Amino acid sequence: MTEPVICFGQQPCGFFPKRFLFSKIQTAKRLQSEIGGTVVYFFHDSDHDFRETRTVLRHRKTDEPFEFNFSFENQIQRRHSPLYLKRVVRHWHEKTTRQLPPYVDAEAVSLFAGIDTPSVADFCLEMYEGMGLLEGVQVVRSSDPEFRRAACAVSDFFVDVPYEGEIVRARWKGEKLTLFKGGDVSIELPRTEFGKEQISPSRDSRFLWMQSVIGCTHYVCGLGEQAYMRMDEAPEVTFVVRDSIDRSDEAYVG
Repeated sequence: MTEPVICFGQQPCGFFPKRFLFSKIQTAKRLQSEIGGTVVYFFHDSDHDFRETRTVLRHRKTDEPFEFNFSFENQIQRRHSPLYLKRVVRHWHEKTTRQLPPYVDAEAVSLFAGIDTPSVADFCLEMYEGMGLLEGVQVVRSSDPEFRRAACAVSDFFVDVPYEGEIVRARWKGEKLTLFKGGDVSIELPRTEFGKEQISPSRDSRFLWMQSVIGCTHYVCGLGEQAYMRMDEAPEVTFVVRDSIDRSDEAYVG
């Protein structure tokens, strides 16, 4: 029989991970303890939504929530660059390090202060690893060119292309590359040649794209994922809903 491959997927979701990601990790590890196999984190760092990295921490004395997020060098990068190419701004890192002590303990502040990496996705991943959350977990990144070249073709996807000095994640639809500007407004980008190493899937095509490479036997899904995942398209996979956790959108700090 094939050894179990237990997978969960998530975008970088805060420099301290959201509690629902912690729940996915714990659910996957619990399942591994029951059936064996390998745990894989599909780290979807190709996503471009800056809102994904909002980090809600609670004041340790007052319990009041406060929302942190990365700062960005410009609006194009903020709104349209994939998370693996959004750059960490040094003064943001220094300012946030000074702001953290009322919200997390000294060890967590030290971990945060010691991260020195150029991209938002790398920053988040190094924090999760530094917190010990990914011990024994294989990380597979959706931005990896080798992964992208190995993945199956999809008809609904985004393409990483140059635009005004940045790399942006443009939607490919109707034989056109477009950037969503808000409301009903999108702009069309110049047509350019692109290869599989520049492609990442839309939400609806993401699972089968991922599965074509990872080949998981079990997938730990979040509550929101159930609403759009086409589970009947992957009858070989056992889908497991993550364990319940309170304040799921707030940050897990240990």
